[in-house]
Amino acid sequence: MTPKQAARRAMTLTLGFDISVAIFAMAFSGLLVWSSESPRADLPYNSIALSTVFFAAAVAASFLVLGIQKQVWRHMGWPDAVRIFQAICLAALIYLPVMLMLNGLLATPFATLSVALTLWALGLFAGRMFALSRTTHEPFQIFSPVAKNGQPVLLVGDSKSCVQVIRRIQSSAQSSKIRLLGMVDVEETEPGRAIRGIPILGSLDELGDLIEVLTVRYKQTPWVAVTGAARKRETTIRVLETASNHGAEIMALNRDETAQVLEPVRPSDLLSRPERHLCIEPVRNLVSGANVLVSGGGGTIGSELTRQVARLDPASITVFDASEYNLYSIDMELAGMLPPKRHTARLGDVRDINRVRDVFTRAKPDVVIHAAALKHVPLMERNICEAILTNVAGAVNAAQSAATVGAKSFVFISTDKAVDPDNVMGATKRLAEMAVSRIAAQTGMAASIVRFGNVLGSSGSVVPLFERQIAAGGPVTLTDPGVTRYFMTVEEASSLVLQSAALQDRTSETGLYVLDMGEPMPILQLAETMIRMKGLVPGVDIKITTTGLRDGEKMHEVLTYEHEAVISTKVDGIWQVENLHAPSELFEKRLAELIEAASRRERSEALRLLGVLVPEYASERAEKARRWSA
Repeated sequence: MTPKQAARRAMTLTLGFDISVAIFAMAFSGLLVWSSESPRADLPYNSIALSTVFFAAAVAASFLVLGIQKQVWRHMGWPDAVRIFQAICLAALIYLPVMLMLNGLLATPFATLSVALTLWALGLFAGRMFALSRTTHEPFQIFSPVAKNGQPVLLVGDSKSCVQVIRRIQSSAQSSKIRLLGMVDVEETEPGRAIRGIPILGSLDELGDLIEVLTVRYKQTPWVAVTGAARKRETTIRVLETASNHGAEIMALNRDETAQVLEPVRPSDLLSRPERHLCIEPVRNLVSGANVLVSGGGGTIGSELTRQVARLDPASITVFDASEYNLYSIDMELAGMLPPKRHTARLGDVRDINRVRDVFTRAKPDVVIHAAALKHVPLMERNICEAILTNVAGAVNAAQSAATVGAKSFVFISTDKAVDPDNVMGATKRLAEMAVSRIAAQTGMAASIVRFGNVLGSSGSVVPLFERQIAAGGPVTLTDPGVTRYFMTVEEASSLVLQSAALQDRTSETGLYVLDMGEPMPILQLAETMIRMKGLVPGVDIKITTTGLRDGEKMHEVLTYEHEAVISTKVDGIWQVENLHAPSELFEKRLAELIEAASRRERSEALRLLGVLVPEYASERAEKARRWSA
């Protein structure tokens, strides 16, 4: 049975029930009035039959005109109750002229009609309240009033999600600020029906026409709120395009307890990955009661890791960062989450081995999360030695110091740019992966290396850049319209990093993990969508220009090498990479030579050694970087 056929069947059954109740009400009221008469005459069979037939016809006409059969009983609300009262009154008005014309043939017509209307109304609401009690356990929600004023909103989503959203909006304080005009069903499962008095106005193909009609009718352009299935990337982009072309602002709603809050659509909403149900216990077992140190803990990913760790009752958290402001900001947050003696902020640079040793000796960490890094690709192409000293020497300093103080677990944050690197930043992160793995094998420390792509909204990323350019009126600049990138929210990335750390519990071994980033997103699509989020039209209100790929940038990124085997883990969203490449016996000597060359700012020698240690980083790429180095 198709959705339309199912909807028609449900509407037929609804109308049949309402007419059946009307027939029973009129017939029973005739008997009731007759039985109350004194003296009692013969039973007026003809009168009862005539009144019942014509009353049923009036009811059918009334309910069809007002569309009462379109109501979905299990999702009824106050607007539906008002509509039913209107239908009862209309049925009475339709029946009255007929009753007057048949006055000579009907016995006690006015008394019979009054009793019939009362019984009929009771039957109608009893049936609906019974359906509500079975589905929502709240039979009286049908009498909960909703506001008539407020911001007009057109809801776009699947009926299941919209039910939750509508119920919460109508039962919250937010209901006085929002006026739901109708719903667009992206799955078209219940076309032509109504949910809690909110009509299903049409499908996604009709969204543009609906916005225009509602704008004319209410003299105000409605907000378009997406929820449920409408928050999938393809659907959201389609809704954004239609809404921006008609001057409507697009908002987002969730199905959870915050569903009554309308918020602007964010770039992270485009990721639209299914909600992950992660077991927090393995991470809690790793962190609870442990001393945790987070290097780079003031950065975007480092600060979120710090927050998530703080919620898991660690014995202490030490945040190590080179930025005074970032360190101050996260320390203020921790002050509201942990007692003073359980969190410490240490200012310093991971390149300074003496400072690193001092911080680690004081903290005595059981778990170390190394998030400190220089990550801006074009900038690192021009600052080669600084990238080597921070990304390579800094990781070596942190791993060695962690092993020295007896840390049980070391977590290294890597990047998708470490795979087949075409730039200095990626090559240094790849080299750091190999160095951390070797240190773990030599010292008996368990290590986890976690690769993932771009974090939405992180400092230096494309999202804040686009936002600034859009706010300035454009143009929005792209390196190339064909570029794609992997994206993930900082919250999701951080939670999966901690899950990865909990997976690796074998000493002297390194687990290399990659996060499920979903499908790569075209940067042009991201730019156009962010423009539409502001209610603007790409290419008309905001121009998009192309600047060309910068040095070190790729058209597309990957998460693993072709020769790396990837296997699933017990954690949704995490894959493990097998056969971590084992460095050669000369690795440590050449690594020391590289760090020494970078310390002396010998760029050419540093690039040569980087190419030797990371063969994938080809000589022609090193030559290109040499020409641009500062």
